[in-house]
Amino acid sequence: MKRLAVRIKGIVQGVGFRPFVYRLARQNSLTGFVFNDDEGVLLEIQGEQDSLAKMTAALRTEAPPAASVTEVIVQAKKVLTADKIFTIKKSPPAIARKTFISPDLAICPDCHREMMDKHDRRYHYPFINCTNCGPRFSIVEDVPYDRQNTTMKKFSMCSKCQKEYTDPQDRRFHAQPNACAECGPHYTLLDNKGCLLEDDSEKILVLAHKAIKQGKIIALKGIGGYHLVCDAYSDGAVMALRNRKKRFAKALAVMAGSIEAIKKICKVSAEEEMLLKSPSAPIVLLNKNEDCQLSVNVAPDSDCIGVMLPYAPIHCLLFHSDDVFVMTSANMSEEPIAYDDADAQKRLTNIADYFLVHDRRINMRVDDSVMRVFRKVPCYIRRSRGFAPAPLPFVANKKNLAIFAAGSQLKNTFCLTKDDKAFMSQHIGDLANKAAYDSYKKAIEHYQRIFDIQPQLAVCDLHPEYFSTKYALATGLPVIKVQHHHAHIASVLAENNISEKVIGIALDGTGYGADGHLWGGEFLLCDCTSYERMAHFAYLPLPGASAGIKEPWRMAAYIMHLLYGGQMRKMECDLWKIIPGNWPLAVQIAEAGLNSPLTSSAGRLFDAAAAVLGIRGKINYEGQAAVELEQVAASGQGKILPYEIQQRQGMRSINFLPMFKSLIENNDTLADKAASFHLTIAAAVVQTAQLLSRQTGVKKIVLSGGVFQNLILLKNVLTMLEGGFSVYINRKVPVNDGGLAFGQAAVACALINEK
Repeated sequence: MKRLAVRIKGIVQGVGFRPFVYRLARQNSLTGFVFNDDEGVLLEIQGEQDSLAKMTAALRTEAPPAASVTEVIVQAKKVLTADKIFTIKKSPPAIARKTFISPDLAICPDCHREMMDKHDRRYHYPFINCTNCGPRFSIVEDVPYDRQNTTMKKFSMCSKCQKEYTDPQDRRFHAQPNACAECGPHYTLLDNKGCLLEDDSEKILVLAHKAIKQGKIIALKGIGGYHLVCDAYSDGAVMALRNRKKRFAKALAVMAGSIEAIKKICKVSAEEEMLLKSPSAPIVLLNKNEDCQLSVNVAPDSDCIGVMLPYAPIHCLLFHSDDVFVMTSANMSEEPIAYDDADAQKRLTNIADYFLVHDRRINMRVDDSVMRVFRKVPCYIRRSRGFAPAPLPFVANKKNLAIFAAGSQLKNTFCLTKDDKAFMSQHIGDLANKAAYDSYKKAIEHYQRIFDIQPQLAVCDLHPEYFSTKYALATGLPVIKVQHHHAHIASVLAENNISEKVIGIALDGTGYGADGHLWGGEFLLCDCTSYERMAHFAYLPLPGASAGIKEPWRMAAYIMHLLYGGQMRKMECDLWKIIPGNWPLAVQIAEAGLNSPLTSSAGRLFDAAAAVLGIRGKINYEGQAAVELEQVAASGQGKILPYEIQQRQGMRSINFLPMFKSLIENNDTLADKAASFHLTIAAAVVQTAQLLSRQTGVKKIVLSGGVFQNLILLKNVLTMLEGGFSVYINRKVPVNDGGLAFGQAAVACALINEK
């Protein structure tokens, strides 16, 4: 007989890990105990050598889907008193608020099998769950994570569910949302006036599916909010949804009933299939098949579609295996997803024909996560359901400070730090929207409560008009302001635990600069503590300021003016096909410096190129011009066009006017011109990095900022840099502003550590 003390480190609490250990010990005829403590999970096991070896191996390889085991430490101990059984011990009281809350996870194979078994008592029950799956974060109101602190508290378990809940050998042991049709939540079908149409569970599924196939739009209440659902093969249904939702151009996400249905419409790699089927079940960006039969209105002018598999039991019951339905956030364009029943009925009554709703309250709205696979590794575009609020490692926090990082204005997430963990929020959205800002404030209070974090300082962006900045300043805490692009680079440094100086290349749309101008094409020599701006894209005025962002033709017209002056109208250029008649006014205000802030933004250059090439003069959603430019470039053959790297008083600036002149005057095809634009930007970025490397001796390069979501640009830059440099990109947080708060927190920690 031998005894081992085993320490399991990682995100292992609150996900059925102790019952998993209990069952594993019983299977291997081992005795001892397990409980949660400050560092994770501690267990002591005793038994025969072979059985101990099997169990310690299984702890590493067979953990529940929601557990993220980072380390298993095994230590031999003397057997003083032989345990007769294996038990789950009560955790110390201090652990109550240190236990992590699991993200909401997709239905597991065991629950799916039971739900489809006519002989199972949960046959077709749309709220089936166990410790390996189901709602967590969206229903939690407070900690400890017990049923009375969730929105399941109104549902008293029947005797059968209670027996499962109290049996350590059952996989529903302490599954807080545990329920069945006898005692749990249920769905009803309503019309768009809120009147009950049907409450029989089987009839509801038939009626809802029939309505969708007939071209109707359904508002479906799921785990983290409402979705709007229609048949993705129906042109009429998709256009009706777009018109009612006022989402006229941006691609819509779809859900398919099976991986086989996805493969009929998209190319799917092994890594993408694995991501689609993962417990987090994100939306995954996939390339369309050439013979994709979906309505062209699902993703117009795009070779990509955001696709997901059913992750809630109701999805599995509603979808047939060959179905592909639009599954988009239930809101008007630019609003946050609806999740409160009364608000949803009010906001969606003119969009949805029917409402498929349940009576379990959603406490915290959670949008779907969006990811793509790049070089066989998943990357976040939006980190939300399935991932938040699981903490990220944050070893930079050497003084164990509780920090609140406010994040950005667009694509907002915030971050709270505690010890060596960073708790990134779910996607909040654009804080200029009142509902999103209210959600932001509610989420901050919720995170502070459930993770018992009382911030000691706040950190925010330099931009004085960001609502996140104003919130941070209003907390009354000491505030550290961090330059936008420094935070982008710091997010990558913190991910990779890099402490030395790097050449950080931050390309995005807009970030408030230290000189008061709008930055966005930046080359920084930096670590998390400080940065030195070494180079940038040359400044151009942005005619009309915010209007210039929504109307790329404005900057394009000014570029034409710089190149050709009074002769510009005589130049043959596709810009003239899309430009309005009042274009001279935009040139005049830029010339006079009226409401035309200077910007070095890479994003604005992409927009201007799209306008010069006649692709897009006005945008309907953020990044539309750049997205369409990338789509056009995908079929082109590019060449490097002229540009100039100028230097004045130690600062380099990259002038792309020669490139625009070439785009206007050469006779290449539209696709080739778009490809040449991408290749030229990449070449200029790489040459500037090489110059800075020779100047500083730094060989590590970090890429971040939303423009690097452009895969043509990213691939070109990486291909040109690799071999001579170590290059790092965001992997654990989004490269766009959704990862900014993580970088803000990293900078704040570095500054405090220095003191």
